[in-house]
Amino acid sequence: MEDNTPRGRESISLTSVAIGLDNRGADLLESLEEGRDPAGNSSPSEVGDSWSKAGPEPFSGWRRRLQPALRVRHFCREHAQLFRWICIGLLCTAYTAFLLAACILNFQRALALFVLTCVVLVFLAHSLLKRLLGPKLLRCVKPLGHPCLKLWFKRGLALAAFLGLVLWLALDTSQRPEQLVSFGGICVFVGFLFAVSKHHRAVSWRAVFWGLGLQFVLGLVVIRTEPGFIAFQWLGDQIQIFLSYTESGSSFVFGEALVKDVFAFQVLPIIVFFSCAMSVLYYVGLMQWVIMKISWLMQITMGTTATETLSVAGNIFVSQTEAPLLIRPYLADMTLSEIHVVMTGGYATIAGSLLGAYISFGIDAASLIAASVMAAPCALALSKLVYPEVEESKFRSEEGVKLTYGDAQNLLEAASSGAALSVKVVTNIAANLIAFLAVLDFINAALSWLGNMVDIQGLSFQLICSYILRPVAFLMGVAWEDCSVVAELLGMKLFLNEFVAYQGLSEYKQRRLAGTEEWVGSKKQWISVRAEILTTFALCGFANFSSIGIMLGGLTSMAPQRKSDFSQIVLRALCTGACVSLVNACVAGILYMPRGPAVDCVSLLNTTLNSSSFEVYQCCHQAFQSTGPEFSLEALDNCCRFYNHTICAR
Repeated sequence: MEDNTPRGRESISLTSVAIGLDNRGADLLESLEEGRDPAGNSSPSEVGDSWSKAGPEPFSGWRRRLQPALRVRHFCREHAQLFRWICIGLLCTAYTAFLLAACILNFQRALALFVLTCVVLVFLAHSLLKRLLGPKLLRCVKPLGHPCLKLWFKRGLALAAFLGLVLWLALDTSQRPEQLVSFGGICVFVGFLFAVSKHHRAVSWRAVFWGLGLQFVLGLVVIRTEPGFIAFQWLGDQIQIFLSYTESGSSFVFGEALVKDVFAFQVLPIIVFFSCAMSVLYYVGLMQWVIMKISWLMQITMGTTATETLSVAGNIFVSQTEAPLLIRPYLADMTLSEIHVVMTGGYATIAGSLLGAYISFGIDAASLIAASVMAAPCALALSKLVYPEVEESKFRSEEGVKLTYGDAQNLLEAASSGAALSVKVVTNIAANLIAFLAVLDFINAALSWLGNMVDIQGLSFQLICSYILRPVAFLMGVAWEDCSVVAELLGMKLFLNEFVAYQGLSEYKQRRLAGTEEWVGSKKQWISVRAEILTTFALCGFANFSSIGIMLGGLTSMAPQRKSDFSQIVLRALCTGACVSLVNACVAGILYMPRGPAVDCVSLLNTTLNSSSFEVYQCCHQAFQSTGPEFSLEALDNCCRFYNHTICAR
């Protein structure tokens, strides 16, 4: 027994050093709780006997002193679930009290928080009811799953949708016939995409019609309903505020002058910040929850696979380079049709990081966000029309894809890894932008040189395309007098990028709001409000030739072994993504209606005017064309201060 004592002490020391234990008290507590001594013996009584014979202090003395701590530890372990529910209950109670206080003090100010809370509660209630009543409901509806009943149900639903659309067009277009042109544009674009389809007989018309139907319903909510319009306006403001925080970090690193004036230092750091934020949201599980809910709706209606649906749903919030990060582990095993969907979704939407920049130009925020949201189901539909699925996908079931929480161990590691992961993507984007824009500038210089030889000034690639795309602008529902300007902007978007095109659109909008003359010689200075909204939808997408390099660079960095597959279908996806934006514009053309009260021109022109505006221009145009006595001489004098007209020379 005397030999066991020093051997036991030596065992404690060596074990502690070997496994790197710094807190020997915690190790001692665990040893005592499991009924063994620190030396590894299984019987505390035997150890007590040996220590009583060989050592000055028995082991039972240590156990008596640590008995309260052991009881507390054992109690906490037994009631861990209860303590967890108590903490959740206290947090929910505190949040409820905060929400009630905010609503009582100022309900209008707390309306956004109240709506978000209601949305979360609806989803939680749905999950709870699905868990409790799901099996019972499945047993009840199982007899209704007969193939004949399903077939007749689908036919009845399709007939009801067709009759509803015909009735809608008959009633709604009676006051605005130009909406029929937009509907004809949808038919033309869908017919064109079917003509260039990879596998005509394999087209899933369920995905096509459900996707276009979801797009129409979303547009109806956002454009026609007042709550939807207000909600999307609020969402645009919040996104702009969130993305503006990037300026703090990029200004510290690059300086305020570079951040404000240089595109690379203004836009590319936003990708770093957004990747960091998405990594944090990914770690806490919020991003997975939102994307899974959106993708679930599209997947059960359109019958698409989990990976492609998740990628397109992610494109609503992030760009063509960040959205594939959601399904990065599955890119290597996806079919060509699924990869085509991933590319089309990226081309059909814009990055959330650029929304703030476009909104700062003066572009309508609600239209921008609505276009990105509506593009998600439309991109799935048209992609399945152009490149139908002919292979066997590994991700057909919902269980085929799991959005994990990543490898990060804490929030700080998640933020750091998200920022580091974006560096390679940013490098690919910068390199491809330099290459493609340089080549395009060389082509424009060559065309200008050739045009000067035959006295054609200002000949460029995008100018040529603006003439080619004029019928496309007309099919969107744009008035013919505005088609030349809209076609020019479409050409700029397609052969340069949407950033330059939105800058051009903002200049036209600013001239209209300032009340500038509509025509200066043969040059149109601005376009109508309807044409502005439709152009906003048509430009909302990364479908331009400079984005080919960005798409290939981003996807290749994630799955290098599939570089040849990406290169094979990238042009087809680019064409499909461009058509998604055009179909979006056509849907907006069907649903658009003027907002705001009518201006009382007589009262406006009879007041003293210090500056012109679009309302003043409209009223003055009406006054110059009027032959009645409703406009006084004072009103005509006010108009003649800003505009030249033959009546002003009298």
